[in-house]
Parts: sequence; C-alpha cells; structure tokens
Amino acid sequence: MHSSTSLMLRRFCTVGVCGAASSPIKKKQLVFLGSPQVSASVLDTLFNASSAPDSLFEVAAVVTQPPSGRDRGRKVMPSPVAQHALDRGFPSDLIFAPVRAGEEAFLSELRSLEPELCITAAYGNILPSKFLKIPPLGTVNIHPSLLPLYRGAAPVQRALQDGVKETGVSLAFTVRALDAGPVIARETIEVDDHIKAPELLDLLFGLGSQLLIRELPSIIDGSARSKSETQDDSKASLAPKINPEESWLSFDQEASVLHNKVRAFAGWPGTRARVAALDKKSGQQNVLELKVITSRVCGSDNSQGGEADNVIFSKGSLVFPCGGNTVLEVLEVQLPGKKVVNAAAFWNGLRGQQLKKLS
Repeated sequence: MHSSTSLMLRRFCTVGVCGAASSPIKKKQLVFLGSPQVSASVLDTLFNASSAPDSLFEVAAVVTQPPSGRDRGRKVMPSPVAQHALDRGFPSDLIFAPVRAGEEAFLSELRSLEPELCITAAYGNILPSKFLKIPPLGTVNIHPSLLPLYRGAAPVQRALQDGVKETGVSLAFTVRALDAGPVIARETIEVDDHIKAPELLDLLFGLGSQLLIRELPSIIDGSARSKSETQDDSKASLAPKINPEESWLSFDQEASVLHNKVRAFAGWPGTRARVAALDKKSGQQNVLELKVITSRVCGSDNSQGGEADNVIFSKGSLVFPCGGNTVLEVLEVQLPGKKVVNAAAFWNGLRGQQLKKLS
C-alpha cells in the first residue's frame, strides 16, 4: 500500500487497470476514495463495471485512510477498502493512504495519474481545493441522505436518531463547503422501525452504487453538470460526528426516543444504561453497565405496577419504564467483556436479584 512515507512497490498490470493495448476507446481514468466496509462494496461495483467490454472508465487508483489498529489484538491492518482492492488483485503501488488528502507528495502523485474523475464514498478525509482542482470532470460523492438534509459525518445515525420514516442516498458533486455541492440524483426509501444503522448503511451504499453506475455516462460526457440541482441551503440540516458520551440512555425520556437511539448507535458506539442488581436478602447492591443491543417500544407502563424504577422481565424482554408513561422493551444486552445475550439469559443470570434502573 502507498503512503507519502512508504517506498514505491513494484507495479503489477491487471485487467481493468492497464487496459488492452488494442482497445480503440481510451477509457476515462477514475480514482476512488473510500475507507470502511460499505465503501468496499462501492469499489467492488466499480471494479465489476470497469471490466465490462463497453465500459467507459477504468479505476486508475484507490485512495483510503492509513492502516490502523483494529480488532481485539489492535493489529495494524489496512482499511477494508485497501484490503478489498488488494484481494481483487489491484496494484499495491496504486493504493494511496495519505494521512491528509492535502499532502503535497500525495497530490503530486495523483496529478501524475491524470485522473479525469474522482468518486468518494465514506472516505473520511477533508478534500482541499488543491485536490478538487485536479480531475477535470470533478469529484462526485455518494452521500447516504436526501441532501440537503443531514450534511456531515453521521447522516444515517442522525436520521435514525430523529426517527425519520423516509431517507435515501444522494449523488452530488463535491465542493469545499460540507456536502453542499449540486445534486446529480437521489434515491428515496422508507425506513423500517426496527432497522439499525449498520443495516441501513449497507442498504444505502448499495443503492448509491447502483445510482452511480446509472449516472456515470452523464457524468463522463459532462451532461450531469447541466442537469444537477443546486441545493437549497435554507433546508439544510447537519449530522455531526457522534461523541461516545452520547451513548448513555436516560429513562426519563420517552421510549421511542431511546429506541431510536439504540438503532442509530448500533455497532458504534452502542447505547449504555446503568442498572442496579439488588440482593433482597443481604441488601447488597451491585451496579452494572449494560450495553443495550436490541429494543422495541411498548405502549405504556400501566400494567407493570410496583416502583417506577423497577425493571421486570416479561414475555422475553426486560421492561424499562420510561418518560411519558411509555415502556422500552430490551431484547438483547451485553455486559462489559461478555458476549451479547438475550433478555431471558441475562434475567436468569441475576438469580432472583431485583433489577432497578439508575440515572
């Protein structure tokens, strides 16, 4: 893999990279920028489309985040996009991993490739003006929201947190202002009440890949510029990066608010709640930190009875009384360092202790 400090590795020529010498059509040089697994699915779609006999483009380079420590062993590994490119036989010296996209050494090598178009999908780095001026056809971004709604780093998570019933994916030209460029096309979908952020991300980037392939001919011939729609900034909303401290659940809020948060923060950073397990005989109380994995909303807590802070087990779920006379049913939980278990297994592990919610 390539970075501004790494040595140049031997270049391999593969199908779809160097192209056939006898081809009468000079394919457009496209550079892809992305980092997480959802981006890898977009890159895969581009690789497949570029190998078609009538393809108008080829992937000239891949740009991604630098290798980082992942998994429990914190082993330094390439990003999912870099790994996928390598698995597909893409030349390692055409995979770039600059710390910042504005590094002059990186920009110099990018210019030498003479890319005509750049595609971004969850790349994770700010693109400076020097970068945006390089490809004559511009830079196009797959953004998982209906722009100008939810501009920013966490559009899917913030949309789910708000409990939206409809969202989608946008294909837009990149400008210096955050996610504010002209929109080429959008795809709209309805949002199920139980879908979680990782699932919705996969779905939207899958739709975005299809949208990109559909619109690439117009982007390449330049007609996408004239048909693109200027965003109405007055209708814009922001989707700021998630802070791990936001993950705590406050049961004085209504159950629907908490359920939406559980869905939105699924995967990372997750949602956490403090509960107390009380031994009725000894009076000893043990405070537990629960990660809430799966939940659903129940109408009201009129049937629970007892103290308002008591958590009971009913019909396969932990029943938490919440604000507005509502109830959150928790179906799966996880204790620190333990595996995810269903509510029944967790309840049985309490061995008769009384469970109370804590603020």
